Amino acid sequence: MHENQITFYVITAFVIFLIGVSKGGLGGAAGAAATPLMALVMPVEQVLGLMLPLLMMADVFAVASHWWRWDNRLLLLLVPASLIGITAGTALLTTISSDALRKGLAVIVILFVLYRLFEARIQRAITYQPRGWHGLLTGVAAGFTSTLAHTGGPPVAIYLLMQQVTPRVFVATSAAFFAIINWLKVPYYVYAGVLDLNQLRQVVWLLPLIPLSVLVGRWLSTRIDKKTFERVIIVLLAASALLLLR
Repeated sequence: MHENQITFYVITAFVIFLIGVSKGGLGGAAGAAATPLMALVMPVEQVLGLMLPLLMMADVFAVASHWWRWDNRLLLLLVPASLIGITAGTALLTTISSDALRKGLAVIVILFVLYRLFEARIQRAITYQPRGWHGLLTGVAAGFTSTLAHTGGPPVAIYLLMQQVTPRVFVATSAAFFAIINWLKVPYYVYAGVLDLNQLRQVVWLLPLIPLSVLVGRWLSTRIDKKTFERVIIVLLAASALLLLR
């Protein structure tokens, strides 16, 4: 096995682990690191296609863990609007170069890092009055960033927190939303030519890591300091973004 292949499989295994522990309860930052890390070893458009079925498999465990705990009213605001963002994201995906897409991913990751660093201040600074169109705008933004980088978490997290839902409803609604839009992205990715199941065959032997890492995530969520874990992931995200900008 060549050194490049070893690097590819090591990073892929680590990425699958991050997806699993994120779905298992250690937060969205871990999952957000998956795409930029994979983009260090393969073109971004190929990463997007490879990541989608992996995320969809992990979604099964996340949704099953929080079955029927979500808020249907919020999902009805978010999901239909996400189609606008997915459509816009796919249009951009099919028109820009691979290099521009890689740099665009780096910018999205940097914005994600900045959001996580200043999340508490942002929430304190906002005087919020609920409006129905806020859910629609959030759906569009999440659909767009999820299509281009599988990082639709920040707008959804901000929106759900502002609705003052319980932690269980927050996690369940977020899990259900991303499970639905990941399925919605399938025909768009097929149209864009980025969904290639042959890529998945290369890593199929690593797929058992998904349920295992979900269980690890659940176990770790009650045993480690989540803030420390998030800081490590943020550093990892920032480093990967800088490497993508080279």
